[in-house]
Amino acid sequence: MALKSLVTRLLMLAVLMFAFGFALVPLYDVMCKAFGINGKTGGPYEGSQVVDQSREVRVQFMSTNAIDMVWDFHPRADQVQVHPGQVTEMIFTARNPTDQVMKAQAVPSISPAEAAAYFHKTECFCFTQQVLQPGERIEMPVRFIVDRDLPSDVRHLTLAYTLFDITGR
Repeated sequence: MALKSLVTRLLMLAVLMFAFGFALVPLYDVMCKAFGINGKTGGPYEGSQVVDQSREVRVQFMSTNAIDMVWDFHPRADQVQVHPGQVTEMIFTARNPTDQVMKAQAVPSISPAEAAAYFHKTECFCFTQQVLQPGERIEMPVRFIVDRDLPSDVRHLTLAYTLFDITGR
């Protein structure tokens, strides 16, 4: 009887641990969105803003490849000056130099982290996976708005993307 009770308790514990692990991903996303942790932004921006012509913010762009990613990946420009509330677009270019079809996913981050809540992407190649044929080159836009409510002491933001090879996943 004691063995049956122990096995039952262990199975219940395993089920509870699985459920907790499964719930961590959405919980993490909610916390990142609420607190601006890890440079995550709130996704597509639904609001409309009046452009603040009296102020400029420098947005710098960075691109890196994860360890096993071989694509050429870079922004068209290193930085732009924007007025808060203004819709801005930057083009990133990717090229698959291999002789195989590859699939990639870009993961963005914003710094400083406290500014992430004020950076709204309305269109981004990071929302979808990118599939490139051998030798294919693609231009991928990111459209964004720096919110007018960005604290006045923040004059410089960095939008960084890391490109991951997810071909085998």
